[in-house]
Parts: sequence; C-alpha cells; structure tokens
Amino acid sequence: MEFLHHPTRNLFFTGKGGVGKTSVACATAVRLADAGKRVLLVSTDPASNLDEVLGTPLEHHPTPVPSIPNLYAMNLDPEKSAAEYRERIVGPFRTLLPAAAVASMEEQFSGSCTLEIAAFDEFSRLLGDATATALFEHVIFDTAPTGHTLRLLTLPSAWSGFMESNTTGSSCLGPLAGLQTQQTLYQDTVRALSDPAVTTLVMVTRAEVTAFREAARTSGELKALGVSNQHLVINAVFQSNSGDDPFAVAMQQRGEKAISEMPLVLQDLPRTLIPLTAGGVLGVVALRNLGRIPAANVQPEATAQQELRPSGLKHHELPLPLAAMIADLAAPGHGVILAMGKGGVGKTTVAAAVAVALADRGFEVHLSTTDPAAHIAAAVAGRTITNLTVSRIDPVAETARYSNEVMQNAGAGLDDSGKALLAEDLRSPCTEEIAVFRAFADAVAKGTNRFVVLDTAPTGHTVLLLDSALAYHREVTRQTAGMPEAVQNLLPRLRDPEFTRVLIVTLPEATPVHEAAELQRDLRRAEIEPYAWVINQSLSPLNLTDPLLSERQRNEARYINEVVQQLAIRTALISWQIEPPAGRAALNHAIAAEVPVI
Repeated sequence: MEFLHHPTRNLFFTGKGGVGKTSVACATAVRLADAGKRVLLVSTDPASNLDEVLGTPLEHHPTPVPSIPNLYAMNLDPEKSAAEYRERIVGPFRTLLPAAAVASMEEQFSGSCTLEIAAFDEFSRLLGDATATALFEHVIFDTAPTGHTLRLLTLPSAWSGFMESNTTGSSCLGPLAGLQTQQTLYQDTVRALSDPAVTTLVMVTRAEVTAFREAARTSGELKALGVSNQHLVINAVFQSNSGDDPFAVAMQQRGEKAISEMPLVLQDLPRTLIPLTAGGVLGVVALRNLGRIPAANVQPEATAQQELRPSGLKHHELPLPLAAMIADLAAPGHGVILAMGKGGVGKTTVAAAVAVALADRGFEVHLSTTDPAAHIAAAVAGRTITNLTVSRIDPVAETARYSNEVMQNAGAGLDDSGKALLAEDLRSPCTEEIAVFRAFADAVAKGTNRFVVLDTAPTGHTVLLLDSALAYHREVTRQTAGMPEAVQNLLPRLRDPEFTRVLIVTLPEATPVHEAAELQRDLRRAEIEPYAWVINQSLSPLNLTDPLLSERQRNEARYINEVVQQLAIRTALISWQIEPPAGRAALNHAIAAEVPVI
C-alpha cells in the first residue's frame, strides 16, 4: 500500500458501504504496528465490525489488541452520542411545546446528518485534544466526515444563534444547534484534516462504475475544502485464474473496463490496487496478507483445505428467483412497488425487471427512475414493451427547484450569514431526498389505477420527518386545506401493505446485508413493513471453476442464511450476470433463471 511509504500521523478512510474500508483500515493499522509504531485504530461506524475483524472485544476507549503488539483499537458509538445529543437539545422543550412540535424536533435529530455530526463530535476529541492521543504515533479512522459536514462546521453562521430561531423545516440545520460550546475544538479539527503534513484521506472504492462515481464526488468536495492529500485504494480487483470459467473472465473484463474509464478527478491520484480475497478479511493473518500480490502459480486455498470447508448452499436450499414473487406482487392489480437499498446494490435493475414482468402480464405499469445514467430506462422503454411507460425523476432539477423555493420563502428575511448557512443546508443529501420525495408523491398517486415502480425511495427518517412536519403544520394552522392531495395521502399509502410493497435490495456480503438491516429498522420505525428482500449478484447458483470465486461462493452461505432466517419475511435471489442486465429479454432472464445463460 503506497500511502504507507511515508505515512502521516492521521489516516482517514472513507468510501461507500461494502467497498472494504474497514478491512483496509485494519490492515494499515497492523502494518504500522508491525513496523514498531504505536497505533490507535478508531471506528465511528454505527455498524462497526472492528471487533470481528481484529478478533478482539473492543470498548469505547483504547483497548490493546493482544495478538498485535503496539496496536490499540476502539469503537466509538455515534448512535449513543446522537441520542444523548438529541435529548440535550430537545429535552428542555418537552414541557413547553405541543407534542407535535416536540415530535418534529426529535425527528430533525434522527437522521444521518445528526449521526454524522455526532460521530464528528466523538473523533474531534481525539484529533483536537492533544492529550487524548499523545501516546500514539499514528491515529487511524475507518470512517471519514463528508464534505457537507465539514462545510457546515466551517461556516461562521453555524456558531450563531440562527438555528434556535430557524423555522424553515429544513432537515440538517437542527443538529448544529448544540455545537457552539465546541467551536474551537471543531475548528482545530478541520484545520488538522486539511494539513497534508498531518492527515491523509484514503478513499476506498471498488472497480465498479457506481463506486468510482461516489469516490469522485467525495474527492472533489473535499479538495474544494482544502483536504488535498488524497490517496485512492481500488479494493477487490479480480484477476481470473481460470481461463475456461466464463463468469471469471467476464468479471475480470468488467473491472478492467471500469478502471480504464474511471472519472478524470480520480485518475491523477496516487493509487493502490488490492486483489480480491477469497472471503471475509478476518484475523491477523488475513490482515497482514491483504494487498500482497500472491505468486501466479499459488491458488487461494489448497484443494485439500477446500474440501474440509463447509460447502456452500445447494441449489434447492437457495431462495427462489425473483420471478416467483411476480404473481403475488401482481395480485392487487395496482399499487406502488419500491426498490430500496444502498448505492451499488442494483435496485435500479430490480425495479426495471419487476416493471417489465408486470407489463408482460398485461398490467399498465409506470417505471420511474432516478438513475443518473438512465441506462435502464432507455433499455426498457422500447416500443416492443406494451403497457409500460418510463420517466426519469432528475434529482438535480428537483433539488434546484426545491432549494430555490426555500431560499425565496424561508431565506427572504435572513441576513447574509443566515442565508449562507441555509444555502449549505440545502446542499445536503437530506435536501435531495426530500426534494425527490415531493416528486415521488405525484408518482405514488398514480398507483391508484396502475402499477407504479420506483427505483429509489425515501428512507424511514424522511417519512417520519414529513410526518412530524405535517403534524406540526396541522397543530399550528388547525387546517389542511392548502395541502396537495398527493402529499396529504402519501403517508397512508406508503404505510398500506396492500397498496405499497417495499423490496429491500442487498448483496450477499457482510456490510450490504447489515446496512440493509439498518434500513429495515428505519422503515419499521416509520410504520412501513418491507414486503421482501432481494439478494442480488449472487455467485451461489453459478457453476464456477475459478478457485477464488468458488471460495467466495461458499462464503456467501452465511449471509444468505442470515437474510432468510433472521431478517426477511420473504427472500428472492438474483444470480450474478455475465452482462449487466439491460433490455427486456435480459431483465426477464435475470430474475427468472437460476443460472445465467453462457
């Protein structure tokens, strides 16, 4: 790993869920500790598996890792910190405001923005307080703050009393309301992050188009804020060891193509490529080997060792293909089907496949996508697919329209400082979600006489944010005459299991499954019960000969079982496809076949 040739004191690892940033952060910590450096490894991930990777129970304070001299690790708990932070702000108002107003305040402090600022609050103590880490030569964080959080914390107006009098209903200003006492500490932390002699930002990604797109966005945002010492790690790069395995050959070619076409902003960064591993990176031996290129004639595991391992799931033990659910999804004759999940799991493909399958059964179907490339929409919108219409909700256009409306209304009476803070709030991911949500309200209303399939849906937090805002509006105005019908009926429709079916899309890997479980908890908190889980891009149904992919196939079993036995009411499975599914025939085949056609 090239960034370890001259490592800075602080190393921050960032990347979207499932790319392996925890594994790379842990491997980095082990390498530095093995070199005789005293290292502190910190996770601020609410779903951290640092204990599992290191094989050591961790606490909220530096804990020595017995098997690795010089290495200490700790799990910060931003969820607990966010809960305490929320109560510190909301508590004094419980006896002063109506219940609806208190509920609205609580929901303002329940989203990802609050969690991220709470995490920043936690690790700022380690960065800004010199005594907190004086015993360590290197401090490694396996989750980094986003550009949005850093911009908020560098705005002078964030430290004023503006939030206390703000009534715009915006979703990210609230979390800043209690930060004034930490102003100096946070400003020191932001300075340390932007000092290239002190801090390196390591962006972990995979050789996938969506992962590169997210890394490019993060890189540009942070460079604009002065965080210029960046390094790109492309994790899980696959090199086939079996020329006669068409799946292995296709996977290698797809990764090579993604790397050759990665965004320009990433091409100039110093780069480390880490080979794909056979399974989860757990334990000291695996961490020490991560990133080391094996000899060309060495297979991932000896054959005898493989035979001793528990086999993967048999074909009859796998969940049924998604096509088996279409009849039940079609039974109401109309309604809304939402494909939900983290970025990169394939929810656009799932939405398009379901829409095509329903249209083929003779139902009127409208597919609405927010896919930036709109490649799925283009693929299914041909004249040969009767009964199907396709539209694209443009998140950029919807957000701009919503932001202009808020600035003209809520920002009209603010001074320049207040307007700057409001403008930054409107640049947050929360704003885009709410803006797109408004467009969804109109799309959902169409489900009364046809099927509407949406490839992106609001989180439970956004649903509750809207719910609490509407309750507050009714409490204050005592009337709802001005509320659009689509918005007024949106929440009852989303919560009606006969009208709305939610498909949670995930991958058969640890992080995507655990993030999907968090999404399910969020939805249930909003009184929305998922209809089914869809495990996408599974190797389990395939006839593989490549030894590394065969081992990964066996390792999928635990995560498929976790979904089927612990998390989902219903489960469907889609196998990994040689060609990304696009077009009517390919989409139908992807959700119907156990084994892709070669």
